[in-house]
Amino acid sequence: MLIPSIDLMNGKIVQLVQGKKKALEFDDFEGWIERFSHFPLVQLIDLDAAIGSGDNRAILGQFLKRLPCQVGGGIRSIESAEEILELGARRVILGSTLVRDGEINVDSAKEIAASLGAEKLVFAVDSKGGRVAIRGWREITSIAPVDMVQTLQHWCGAFLYTHIDTEGLMQGIPLGTVRALREATSKQLIVAGGISSNDEIEKLHKMGVDAVVGMALYLGKLDLEKIQRSSS
Repeated sequence: MLIPSIDLMNGKIVQLVQGKKKALEFDDFEGWIERFSHFPLVQLIDLDAAIGSGDNRAILGQFLKRLPCQVGGGIRSIESAEEILELGARRVILGSTLVRDGEINVDSAKEIAASLGAEKLVFAVDSKGGRVAIRGWREITSIAPVDMVQTLQHWCGAFLYTHIDTEGLMQGIPLGTVRALREATSKQLIVAGGISSNDEIEKLHKMGVDAVVGMALYLGKLDLEKIQRSSS
């Protein structure tokens, strides 16, 4: 399955390179909502909330009323997760709250799963230089992604792995890294970070891995109709 990505910053749809440099910006929500409306799942990320510089909560509803979304960005409590689910999100994505004092926060994972149900939770494992990054990718921990997946897999419905080193560069995601994560858990595994071709998406599909794609879709580098047929 391919999952289109919608990243929000300052009230606009954007695409960043490695979470820093803005490469694309759109204020035409309608056009992209229409393009993505036939996909079974869309990923919606509030980048401002992720880095703690504000939020785009006021416009989330525009997307959630019309698209089946998993939503992330700055969701660090049960209360904020509940608010997003009440707005219409299918699932919520959590990352930073799963790490405390540089260690995997198992207690937080257990508490949130007990309150909301594991099937509503996607745990984000964002990696830079082979280590988990949190707080909008601004803080690098000493945690290995595989360790985080193996430790937390009992309390979520899926993992979202983002390879920050290749994110936005459209140079492909390292399949060896993805394969190691696939072998580490039986849960749904979704990956992102530089995925740029139909061939790459097909290779991930054969591994039992779903792909989040942003930049390549916005630049028209993929055959959207072909992807929609394969995602149906």
